[in-house]
Amino acid sequence: MKKFPNAFVILLAVIFLAWIFTYIIPQGSYERVIDPETGITRVVDDSYHQISTEHPSFFDFMVAIPNGIAGRAELIVLILLIGGCFYLIEKTDTFNQGLVQLVSVLKGKESLALVIIATIFTAGGVSIGLQEEVVAMTPVLLLFGKSLGYNTLTMIFASYGSSVVGSSFSPSNPFAVIIAQKEAALPLLSGSTLRIIALLIAFLVWVAYLLYYAKNNRIEKIEMPTQSAMMSSRSKLILALLAITFVIVIYGIILFDWGFMQMSACFFVLGISAGLISKFGWNKTGETYIAGMKEMLFAAIIIGLANSISLLLKDGMIMDTIVFGLFAPLQNLPPAISGVMMMVSHVFLHFPVPSYSGQAILTLPILVPLSDLIGLSRQTCVLAYQYGAVMADFIMPTNGALMAVLALGNISYNKWFKFALKPALLMLLIGAISIVVAVLTGYN
Repeated sequence: MKKFPNAFVILLAVIFLAWIFTYIIPQGSYERVIDPETGITRVVDDSYHQISTEHPSFFDFMVAIPNGIAGRAELIVLILLIGGCFYLIEKTDTFNQGLVQLVSVLKGKESLALVIIATIFTAGGVSIGLQEEVVAMTPVLLLFGKSLGYNTLTMIFASYGSSVVGSSFSPSNPFAVIIAQKEAALPLLSGSTLRIIALLIAFLVWVAYLLYYAKNNRIEKIEMPTQSAMMSSRSKLILALLAITFVIVIYGIILFDWGFMQMSACFFVLGISAGLISKFGWNKTGETYIAGMKEMLFAAIIIGLANSISLLLKDGMIMDTIVFGLFAPLQNLPPAISGVMMMVSHVFLHFPVPSYSGQAILTLPILVPLSDLIGLSRQTCVLAYQYGAVMADFIMPTNGALMAVLALGNISYNKWFKFALKPALLMLLIGAISIVVAVLTGYN
């Protein structure tokens, strides 16, 4: 039996397919203007028109791959530096000692451990759109799961999956809700009541599904190698610094609009500090940090390759055609059905546009005027975007973070898709019900 292609092969195939599509799908474009007050580029309503321009050559297809990787440079730096940091901390035996203590405390309370993990990662998604950062945490999470008797799928579901749910149903995700509301000219963080209610319902259903799957798919527990070890003072200090670093990063993101580079700097300092506190010395600390970065290299490249897809579609001038084809027919449907179909269209659009913040900037200027015409409130239009586009991160093979997590867990995409489709559809159903309620109650 042939082995299913890994993430690298899948993404190369999709990039090639995107290049082929630039010769098949008609070229077209919307007119765009720059708002002089905000500097934001906006799409002119009803301005789509077909054009004829040069198609990307085979050489352009090849160049799109390094360009895609270079375009995600800041995120790749974050993944490498966080990966090196966590790897180094792991080699200090801090995580091992901490996991021993956690396993001891949670003995007989394994379900509680899953609920705690899901809550933490959901909160991360709600507050800062946590997703890519999960990549570097995955090896430690998988070890923790195995020590509690949970398989790889369970732990990815509880961590990465929960962060996606939190990001999708969040009332305040800065990379989804806030950007979308800004594009829709809505007061920032407005309409939060319905979003919070939908978030609570989605979270409860998500955790219930997680516990159901985990209960029916237990594995034999792996005993920790230092089962009787107590935490050293150095390990306690390193864990304290780790907690402080997370607080500083979240504080910086929320109040000072920090990006990937500022986050990377914090984790780099943490990693070096951990090595020196453990008396590794400068040489061993540096060598161990580089070894950790090597462990994350495959995941980092996967994230860059995913970016190449949208670059090709934009250069081939077919991205706007895809958007026009997905959303133009919605104006002939009743508002409630139109809102649900808008969410579904966002799911499919997320295949060629794996950045949901980029998807908001691309589509909202087109969809807001369309929503006004069909009697769909702008707030509901934003709901359809965030539920569809962000939740699609859970299943789309073009999402670099997902493919990186699967690569670290040695899970093939086809196995993941079979596992993840049902809970993803369940979350989209909750999103669809929320949209219908929003239309019926005049949500704005």
